[in-house]
Parts: sequence; C-alpha cells; structure tokens
Amino acid sequence: MEANPKQMERRKFVGACLSTAAISAIPGGIALAQTTVRQRMEWQVFRTTTQYNSLLTAISSMKANTNAGDRGSWQFWANAHINYCPHGIAYFLAWHRGYLYHFERQLQIASGNSSLMLPYWDYYKSATMPAEFTNASTGNPLYEPSRAGTYVYDALTMAPFSSSIVNFQRGTSNAYEPALENAPHNPIHNLIGGYMAGMQSPRDPIFWLHHANVDRLWAAWVAAGGKRVPASGNSYWNGSFTYGPSLTLPRRQTYNTTGLNYTYPDLTLPRSFPPRAQAARIVQVQMQNGNVARPQVRGADLTPPRAIGQNRRSLGGARDVGLSEGSFTLSLPLEASSRPALQSVLDSARGGGGAPAGMPYRSAQLVLDNIRLTDAGRNGGYFYKIYVNLPAGGGDVNNLDESLLLGTIGPFEIASAEHHGNSPRLSYPLSRQLAASAGATDRVNISIVRLGGNGPQGQLIQIGEARVELSDEEIE
Repeated sequence: MEANPKQMERRKFVGACLSTAAISAIPGGIALAQTTVRQRMEWQVFRTTTQYNSLLTAISSMKANTNAGDRGSWQFWANAHINYCPHGIAYFLAWHRGYLYHFERQLQIASGNSSLMLPYWDYYKSATMPAEFTNASTGNPLYEPSRAGTYVYDALTMAPFSSSIVNFQRGTSNAYEPALENAPHNPIHNLIGGYMAGMQSPRDPIFWLHHANVDRLWAAWVAAGGKRVPASGNSYWNGSFTYGPSLTLPRRQTYNTTGLNYTYPDLTLPRSFPPRAQAARIVQVQMQNGNVARPQVRGADLTPPRAIGQNRRSLGGARDVGLSEGSFTLSLPLEASSRPALQSVLDSARGGGGAPAGMPYRSAQLVLDNIRLTDAGRNGGYFYKIYVNLPAGGGDVNNLDESLLLGTIGPFEIASAEHHGNSPRLSYPLSRQLAASAGATDRVNISIVRLGGNGPQGQLIQIGEARVELSDEEIE
C-alpha cells in the first residue's frame, strides 16, 4: 500500500496544474461539442488496427514526460485518481466514465491521432491478460513489472447481472453500482496487484482497459432495459466531477456514453464464464483446505458485546484475526439480550422493506476494524471472499452460494478505505444475507475464503477485530 499517496502528491500536483493549465488545455476546449460518435473496441480487435501503434506512441510519450502537473504526463492521471476518485461511495461509475473520457482526449493529443479510442479488455471472454501487456521486451510501454498476477478468473461473478439487480445508485436496495464495484472490479485490482493494488493503479496501462470494460458493463446493464437509473433530469446528476484544479465535467454528461460521443460494439451482459485454466483450478481447490462448502471453524479470541458508538452495538466478535493462504470460518456467538432486536432487523429484511419507525436498530453489518496489511500482502495477487452461514455439508468451493456473499477484502479494498481519510475499517451489509441463510440468531458463522492460489503465502492481512454490529443506519 502506498504511504499516504494522497498527501504525498497533492501539493505538487495542484501547484503544477495551476501553472500549466493554459499550456495543457486541449485545442478547442474539452471537446464536448464534437458530434462524431466513435466506438471503443475490444482489445483483440483493437490490436489489429492502426490505432494500436497510436496507443503505444501516446503511452510512451506520456511516460517520458516527468512534469506531473502536465496533463500530457503519465503521473498526472495517477494523481487525479489519488486526489479525486470516489471508491466505496456515490458516483463511482460516473466519475470514472468522465475520467476515461478526459484521458482518452489526452491520448489523442499525445499520439497525434484524433481517432484513437480507448480499447477494453473483456475478461468474461478471456480471463488472461492480453499478451501485449505481459511482454517484458525493452521499450514495451504496456508492460508493468510490479504486477503480481495476470489471470483474473477468480474475480468474475454474475451477481451484478442478476435479474434482481434493478436499481442503480448506492444506498438503494439491489443496486448495480456497488455490486459491480464489489466484484469484478475490486478483485481484479487485487489479483493483478502491483500498482493495481492501490490508488496509484492508473500507472499500470491495464487499468485503462479494465475500467473501459467496467464502463461497458454499465452501459450494457442499462441497455438490457427495466433498470431504475435516475432520469437525466433528476437532481442526482446535478453538479460536476473534478479531475484536477482546472479539469471538470458536468455529471449530466456521464449519464450515458453517447453524451460523450462514444459507444461500444458489444452491449450484451455476460451470461457465462470463460474457460478456466485447469491448473489454476487445482491450485485453488488445494488452497481451500479440501473440497468443502464451508471451511473449518478456527478457534478465536472472542470479544464481548458492547456499545461501539451512538446507536451502534456489537453483538460479539473476535480479535486478532489473521488472513493467510488458507480459508477458515469464524463462529461468533451473539449477545442474548440483543437477539430480539436482531430478529426484528432480519424480519424487516425478509419483508423487503425498511425497518419500522421507532425500531432502535435498522440494519446489521459485519465490521472488520483496525485492518493492517503486512509486507507480504501489500503487492496483491490474492483476495478473500466473505460469506455468512455457508452450509456445513460437502460441496465445491468454486460453486459456493453467492446469495450468502457479503463482499471481498484485499489490498485494494483496504487502500480504498484509507484513501478517503477513513480509519482502516471495512463494513459489509449483513441483514439481507443473514435473513436468507438458515442460521439461527444465537451465532453467526463468517467464512473467509482465499482466492488467488498462486499468490503470496503467510500472514497477509491482520484484522484487529471482526464483529457483528447492529446500527440505526439503513445500510444495503
């Protein structure tokens, strides 16, 4: 994880941007007025076109520019991400759509090719990073030596494309934006690792193909119809996004891709996974302590139930939870006196509505507090899925019940939490999954399943406390 990357670069970035704004302005302004709608191609098509050499020229030119305050430099765009990007909060998708748009304009300037468009990597068709990015030949601007991995199959999921995901924005039930950010977005960052494991991820050229595909998946989800995205005239789209001291974009311009004069040739949602490398599957199964649905329960130093803050109460937890190459289950007994309140929260979740007025608690969540990355875990190449109340019977670890999935944890999620000035703590909504599980309210079984079998081993993440909380917040 970077050492305070936001503070490290911000002063130099802001000062330099103010002094070079006039020099680096795109000819004719930020060309929102252009009317030609161009297509962003999938990488395997893109690399056969003349745009491929233009991309290499642009990246080489930008990497050679050492003025981090100049939009023509590679570091400018990493600093824009460090200073302004929203992760785990509202507008994750829309901010990045505008970010790619501005970066694409800069690629056109750096290459001298006004037709150059960002390509995308469709990892639902091939989970292996394109060969052009793994070629370590001298002078290849697509190669990044810090990467921990190039195979992202374990990050893929169909959860965001379920028919039940009908709302869009964070804070609504069955919402697409947080689902897509949770996976495949975050785990892909984790599995590739290196710069991709933190907020300096745009320094790796594969970042741009990854986010172009995330943007395409959003466009495909909307094109599928029946989706409740706030209308273009809704106040949700008021205001502007910032990418630098003199680089902004109206939020309303990011409502769809045609508002930014581009589209994608393939707007179909994924319906199947790509072929899985058999060797990778064997390694993963070996890493899961055997071919079982719920990993073995591991002994834990339990923490007592207590008030955590105003209108927040821990029902019980475990301290000093270390994550390594293995998978395991924490069995957490819950405070007896609070079980009726928990049951009320779960009853509300089963009913599909919010908690009744006057209820002291409105949601349950799993909180991982005081998280620390070890040196071995910092560079990525792995992540963990977190499940609640998996069945104890036998089953394939590659086919766990995704309805019981709470989320993921890896170096990228930790870097994202720290990026916004938060304490190193991650929270996972628990009400809906707990209500759907077969578990009782006297204890909760939290299973932490390791993915990325070829990644680092040993102690990777240390969690000060993992606990189940009740809160008066409505958390979906």
